[in-house]
Amino acid sequence: MESFIVLRSKATPLDRVNVDTDQIIPKQFLKLVNRTGFGKYLFYDWRFDTDGKPRSDFVLNNPKYSSRQILLTRDNFGSGSSREHAAWAILDYGFKAIIAPSFADIFYNNCLKNGILPVRLPDHEIDYLFSDEDLYIEIDLSKQKVTAGLRTMHFEINNFHKKLLLEGLDSIGLTLQLEDYIARYERQKQMFALHGN
Repeated sequence: MESFIVLRSKATPLDRVNVDTDQIIPKQFLKLVNRTGFGKYLFYDWRFDTDGKPRSDFVLNNPKYSSRQILLTRDNFGSGSSREHAAWAILDYGFKAIIAPSFADIFYNNCLKNGILPVRLPDHEIDYLFSDEDLYIEIDLSKQKVTAGLRTMHFEINNFHKKLLLEGLDSIGLTLQLEDYIARYERQKQMFALHGN
């Protein structure tokens, strides 16, 4: 997993509330067994019509937003089912951070587990960011601040998750840091099994 320290990008504005995981990645695309390859199906039913042609009125189909790494959206993002595929699709598409007033809890945690930074900001700050879609946004995780234009906004994040993101560690990477302790425990367990009390 890549470490997340500072990200500077313009945002892709998705001005919708209650975006659920079924909309983020529709059920017919959950058959893939790897974490990669989901980006092309992100918001599929909004991006494409029934013939599979891109809808010109959907934000992700506008070339202007093609290389942006921050998704800006509204309340209750990621509600619905608990599918981790939603986070995989967002990351695979190229988004490294999502800024919204609120997230569904399971989705929020799935983002953190997969190296995406979900940033919660108050509604009035979200409105400010939506007011200028060409504004560069800088997210500094170590200082827990978002800077855009002349504004600096602070956000909260659990210290444990912050450490994992800064160091680029997922649950496997975290476990591997304890490899020596695990090996020592296993050796002691084997010795105990061989010699008893």
